[in-house]
Amino acid sequence: MRNLPSQVVAEILGTYLLVLFGCGAVHAAVLTNAQSGLWQVAIVWGVAIMIAAYVCGSISGAHINPAITVALALWGRFEWIRVPAYVTAQVTGAFLAAMTLFFMYSTQLTLKERELGVVRGQPDSIVTAMCYGEYFPSPGPLRKPSLPDELASQQMTVEEFLKQVPQPTAFFTELLGTAVLALVVFALTDARNPGRPPAGLAPVFVGLTVAALISIIAPLTQACFNPARDFGPRLFASLAGWGEAALPGPNGIGFFTVYIVAPTLGAMIGGGVYEKLLRSFQPETAARE
Repeated sequence: MRNLPSQVVAEILGTYLLVLFGCGAVHAAVLTNAQSGLWQVAIVWGVAIMIAAYVCGSISGAHINPAITVALALWGRFEWIRVPAYVTAQVTGAFLAAMTLFFMYSTQLTLKERELGVVRGQPDSIVTAMCYGEYFPSPGPLRKPSLPDELASQQMTVEEFLKQVPQPTAFFTELLGTAVLALVVFALTDARNPGRPPAGLAPVFVGLTVAALISIIAPLTQACFNPARDFGPRLFASLAGWGEAALPGPNGIGFFTVYIVAPTLGAMIGGGVYEKLLRSFQPETAARE
């Protein structure tokens, strides 16, 4: 078994790569209109998972997600004693990736805020803060240039916009999405499952699962499924000028319940469905190594 320090380094790097590519695609879409549709952002997230898994999977298992780490520990696939170090590493990697993207896109962030007529740190600055932390619903529809005075009264306020996805709906959506993700992870990494892909291809199918889930869920909650992916960049954004618009953000306690609690519970449930139900139907001996 790899020693813990090497696993921690691998998890930092793996989560860094995940957020660099994934949130990088969000930056490009929000700030430069580089992506023509949701699927383009979604598939980059999927590819990011594949890259991270192939880079560090043999060292740390490429959890790159505290919810998956906790679920694996809960169902006996990982040691609880290693969980705090893994989670800390994952949040650190995500934070460092957000810092990198801020440096790369600093000018574009300023220009976009000027174009939209928003002041960083004010509630409506979530239209750029969404490059880092996540919000429900996705602030994408708020990204409109400043309107003339005679039309300003017709523009939806942030408060009105947020009512479109109530917190219970957002909580359930993130819980369900992460449960599906964990179910797939547990199934694809089970040696007793003869239907799992050949060795080395599991990251491809996990990545495609995430891309498919993002395509469905992102318009509602931005599709987190990963507490480190949200909290690390959100924490950085709060320190980089967005302040309370990033942490806790206009969703209030929702940032914690929807993007930390819900994914963690969802992963525990999804892993449990496989371990305690579906796995019992698998043959005792794997069809192949």
